[in-house]
Amino acid sequence: MTVRTTLVAATAVALSVALAGPALAAGPTGTGAHDATRRAIEAVVEDGIPGVTATAKDAHGTWSTTAGVGNLRTGKPRSAEDRFRAGSITMTFVATVVLQLEAEGRLSLDDTVEKWLPGAVHGHGHDGSRITVRQILNHTSGIYDYTDDETFERWYFSKDGFNKHRYDRWTPEAELAVAMRHKPLFEPGASWSYSNTNFLLAAMVVEKVTGHPYGEEVRRRIIDPLHLTGTSVPGNRVTLPQPSSRTYSKLADSTTGPTYDVTTVNPALAYGSGELISDTSDLNRFFKALLTGRLLPPAQLKEMKTTVKSDVLPNAGYGLGLIDRRLSCGVHVWGHAGGIFGSISEAVTTADGRHSLSFNLNGDWTDVAHTQAVIEAEFCGGQDR
Repeated sequence: MTVRTTLVAATAVALSVALAGPALAAGPTGTGAHDATRRAIEAVVEDGIPGVTATAKDAHGTWSTTAGVGNLRTGKPRSAEDRFRAGSITMTFVATVVLQLEAEGRLSLDDTVEKWLPGAVHGHGHDGSRITVRQILNHTSGIYDYTDDETFERWYFSKDGFNKHRYDRWTPEAELAVAMRHKPLFEPGASWSYSNTNFLLAAMVVEKVTGHPYGEEVRRRIIDPLHLTGTSVPGNRVTLPQPSSRTYSKLADSTTGPTYDVTTVNPALAYGSGELISDTSDLNRFFKALLTGRLLPPAQLKEMKTTVKSDVLPNAGYGLGLIDRRLSCGVHVWGHAGGIFGSISEAVTTADGRHSLSFNLNGDWTDVAHTQAVIEAEFCGGQDR
């Protein structure tokens, strides 16, 4: 799920907190390999985000660091073990399940949405018989994003609306109905546009094919086999499991103004596009397992890594729930970003799985350039890579 609060450059937000807590390191120290990453993370906090937690894994071992605070009221620092809402990183988990089902011969990427969800995608020019499973996974379906709906924005991306609706219970069918009130963005396959509705549908397809809740399939196929003990699909549970930090938002298109605690929220409104809870170590383990073929056969992994041109980031392509980024030093990293109320996360891994980085911000109003700078620092700015 995308964050509708601001992700644009602006002046730093004045917060009455200071960087808190030393870096936590495992493996070789004194190499300076992660110094650039640490500085980039500290810069995020200096620019106004309450706190950051990060974990990297490379040839030197596992390294974790934190900066800033996890609670603005008490000053408690962030923890390397923090669990957080991972937002759209959920999409990669859902896409993995869909591709596993394809490998099992239970569906095809060329199946239409109509085949699995008859009558679900229709109205105002939407036609599920012309949209394939592949197109919902790589955001070329043209289906309207339900989170762009004016009423939805008013309910969830403003202070008064959020406080009134933060615990509402949505069904995927009701959210899909919001999208269907709008015209498609373009003809299926004609362009690219990030739409949370695509992965709403992908999760619904998983449920139709398997007869089980999509979260149960994610748990059975990914979470349990990989022993991702900090990862869950929470459904309507509004609290974060411990250990965790508070999360904050401006609930406005601004990096200034009041800061609101948005920790408790019903994440089911994000469903297959952003419901997941995880931690940095689990995300590194997941993406390494994915890129090294532990979760998908070669044919399905190749499909997942087949990208289309997108505007998600400069020098990036979008596969099937997976983003390929070419960094300034020529390194390619694969992964996904995630944003949901009070939380911005990134998880990226080299194609060979040997170098991974995941991190989370417990504020949702920073410039995307800051998070990109952290990734650049880890993969391009360190020593002994």
